[in-house]
Amino acid sequence: MSRRRKIYEGKAKVLFEGPEPGTLVQYFKDDATAFNNKKQGTITGKGVLNNRISEFLMAKLSEIGIPTHFVRRLNMREQLIKKVDIIPIEIVVRNVAAGSFSDRFGISEGSPLPRSIIEYYYKSDELNDPMIIEEHITAFGWATPQELDEILSMTLRINDFLSGLFLALGIKLVDFKLEFGRLYEGDDVRIVLADEISPDNCRLWDIKTNEKLDKDRFRRDLDRVEEAYQEVARRLGILPEGGPRDFTRLDTVQ
Repeated sequence: MSRRRKIYEGKAKVLFEGPEPGTLVQYFKDDATAFNNKKQGTITGKGVLNNRISEFLMAKLSEIGIPTHFVRRLNMREQLIKKVDIIPIEIVVRNVAAGSFSDRFGISEGSPLPRSIIEYYYKSDELNDPMIIEEHITAFGWATPQELDEILSMTLRINDFLSGLFLALGIKLVDFKLEFGRLYEGDDVRIVLADEISPDNCRLWDIKTNEKLDKDRFRRDLDRVEEAYQEVARRLGILPEGGPRDFTRLDTVQ
């Protein structure tokens, strides 16, 4: 990895300068964090699995007309993405009460919501990602009203599609986080889905047992964390070549 220029390193991924203009290489780490980095650890093989899972879901969303930053997977831990200007907003879609939502409203975890609820959070570790409303987003210029309408429309379509996809696999899509960015193509600017979609930023429960198949197992000190990620990949039919092997190996393109 030292031969390439690092652009940014986050809690779960590293971005490197891409091989072509307007591209980046997104490297998936095994590092795991929770509660705004207060809890840190490692989930062996998470980077490999999240790379494959996110590749699969981004490709499926592209097939239904959702524009994304994803170009192609490069190897076990890396994918080529388009360089975008990330909008500093996290969009959280909640289909079932869980986590902080249950705590805030006193609703038992696992209670179905009357309809899907969309929340906005300002991306800032220093401020603990505060919840915001549309007025904040437009007043501070983080996104225009037109961009926000486009983001909301895509978010609803993504939720409908992913809910159905996971349902067919016996998985309940409880909630998930999305990020979007501006893709500049000449004089045109497009809003595209960015970041990743994986058990790191989705709550995924087995429909029959409500067993957690996501990062909540790490957050709550449950066992079988690695196996939960593997189970999601297995149901999607995308375990790495040869099955769950040597996930610690750092496969990179130099």
